[in-house]
Amino acid sequence: MMRAIQITEYTGPETALKLVEVPEPDPSHPLTPGEGILIDVRAAGVAFPELLQTRGLYQWKPPLPYVPGAEIAGVVRSAPAGGPVRAGDRVIAYTQGGGFAEVAVAPVGFVFPLPEGWEFREGAAMLLNYHTAYFALHTRGGLEPGENVLVHGAAGGIGTAALQLAKAHGARTIAVVSSEAKARIATAAGADEVLRADGPWKDQVRALGGVDLVVDPVGGDRFTDSLRSLNDGGRLLVVGFSEGSIPEVRVNRLLLRNLAVIGVSWGNYALGRPDYIAETAARLGELAQADQIRPIVGASFPLESAAQALTLLEERRAVGKVVLEIA
Repeated sequence: MMRAIQITEYTGPETALKLVEVPEPDPSHPLTPGEGILIDVRAAGVAFPELLQTRGLYQWKPPLPYVPGAEIAGVVRSAPAGGPVRAGDRVIAYTQGGGFAEVAVAPVGFVFPLPEGWEFREGAAMLLNYHTAYFALHTRGGLEPGENVLVHGAAGGIGTAALQLAKAHGARTIAVVSSEAKARIATAAGADEVLRADGPWKDQVRALGGVDLVVDPVGGDRFTDSLRSLNDGGRLLVVGFSEGSIPEVRVNRLLLRNLAVIGVSWGNYALGRPDYIAETAARLGELAQADQIRPIVGASFPLESAAQALTLLEERRAVGKVVLEIA
């Protein structure tokens, strides 16, 4: 038996999550047939999808009750012979679900070495954020060295990852944040300029020469002003809607200035392309070893406090990545 957090109803994080004792998982995984990799979990990443899951609003909706959590770091307990990892290896992994537990299973193609010198909580903060940010900037956004990149929600997990990856590619980075505390996080993540969301940030961006690429995990009212801050031929990457409302675009704005609004759904694209995931993981591993990227972990909670961790996200008080640490 093991401890795990289950979603038992769709009533939000404060009441939907229960700490339970359940059997350890069978070493197989729905993403790939055959034997998976059994991992003793040391840390699990907490992300916006898990918050949506507590309200039944996420597209992945297995039967209740179930254990959420898609990204973990820990120690391999067992693995198929001849695979990429062995028992005792320190790893990070994508599980799709089941990560908020003491033991989890991941498919072979979604388990990667924990970078040397990293803590487990840093590993748990890497996979979804950095793979998504890399997919956004490079695969969807076509980032070129020397371009100006604007990042909204720049103190959060996706935001800090995007800042670090853009800097590693030779871009100039401009962060938009909602508080002085978040401004310090964005600066630590490598922002060249930090602007306040409650100030005239659009005019300030134009005064800085405009931007070529916008990374927007926030949505809402910032969307239209983001379009106005783009230089001709610029691209706006739609990563999410943490502000809550989904914006609309008047396409004449795109036509007149050759702008592009580009959707970013890493899971939709990558989960069916294991070679792409492996290539991205290898590139991120190189950047990690070169000390060009390293996750910024904000709050850490024990497993039994998963509701508090998700509430922190819901109230938009989180900075960096929120994680659960599992003894």
